[in-house]
Amino acid sequence: MDWSAAQYTRFEDERNRPIRDLLARVPTPEVKRAADIGCGPGNSTELLRARFPQAAITGMDSSPDMLTAARKRLPDVRFDLGDIATWSDPGPYDVILANAVLQWVPDHSTLLPSLLSKLARGGSLAVQMPDNLDEPSHRLMRQTASEGPWAGKLGAAANARTARLGADWYFRVLRDAGATVDVWRTTYFHPLTGGAGAVVEWFKGSGLRPFLEPLDAGEKTEFLNRYQAGIAKAYPALPDGTVLLPFPRLFIVATS
Repeated sequence: MDWSAAQYTRFEDERNRPIRDLLARVPTPEVKRAADIGCGPGNSTELLRARFPQAAITGMDSSPDMLTAARKRLPDVRFDLGDIATWSDPGPYDVILANAVLQWVPDHSTLLPSLLSKLARGGSLAVQMPDNLDEPSHRLMRQTASEGPWAGKLGAAANARTARLGADWYFRVLRDAGATVDVWRTTYFHPLTGGAGAVVEWFKGSGLRPFLEPLDAGEKTEFLNRYQAGIAKAYPALPDGTVLLPFPRLFIVATS
């Protein structure tokens, strides 16, 4: 799937808040080397560097467009093109940050112990994942996909994200791999100006991508029109046009 850095950063202030909250809970006292995997346009890398200004930091992403934006943003940081699922760098790292990315990577039972193995002693794996597959925003994506003339094209779109797993599952897997685990869930309420259209624009940069990518231009327009109509009912605007978007996220800090 193609990623658009410009679309993703339209709501950067809102997307940055959980990154700050996650990094604030990393207990590793001395960080010499850190990696931002799935770094996107570099906003998370920038916050990682602000949290650990003495660390040597690298970023990695599978999207050339995202890497172009990240290199422009932080020209003194090394950003590599790569896939988290096959990342072979052995480390060791004091911090590995994986913000809003592991939901796109399969086989967490293998992936998470592999990431832990790249940590130095006392190092931390810091993970944040959207936990919103049961929210109206995502139920409407699946409903719109299944009820339109594009249903045949979008049969696999709902499975683009890794199956939703509970906090207890992550706690158990990481603890069994030898880590001390801090896990929590937070629901953010983002005020978006622009009514239902703003909600659609938010998800065009993330969750809607697997549903839109297989469609031609006309189908995309019709899909988004139907989706937005559903969003307007599910998230009614306040009198001034603001929509309050609830967004639950799962956080994990696993320390070796």
